[in-house]
Amino acid sequence: MRTKKIPRVLVAEDDREMRAIVAAALRRLGYAVTEARDGATAVDHIGSCLLHNTPDPPDVIVADIRMPALTGLSVLASVRELDLPVILITAFGDDYTHALARRLGAVTVFDKPFDIDMLCAAVELACPLPS
Repeated sequence: MRTKKIPRVLVAEDDREMRAIVAAALRRLGYAVTEARDGATAVDHIGSCLLHNTPDPPDVIVADIRMPALTGLSVLASVRELDLPVILITAFGDDYTHALARRLGAVTVFDKPFDIDMLCAAVELACPLPS
């Protein structure tokens, strides 16, 4: 009998409370969640997974746009060639930022405050849970 792989989500958010809320909601749905406190930590995690050929790199990334070290847009640009779905969240959304995110390949951008159920639905569309 083959075990179904639990999808992994990397949540990169510098606001500890927001990161905890998003991570908890995704864990409740059944996702394995890794938390990163900023964009550089997120990119380091992905690089480490690839460098060490770990079996559990993230299947989808949820990242805040404004973070120290690297922004969510920088994270998106850095994983673009890996074809990982990236969902961005921001408290500073404007038309230019949304257009740039789409151009860089973001699945979607949620403006804070957002409906956590809608974010979870977007993650599930990008990376469905096994049935």
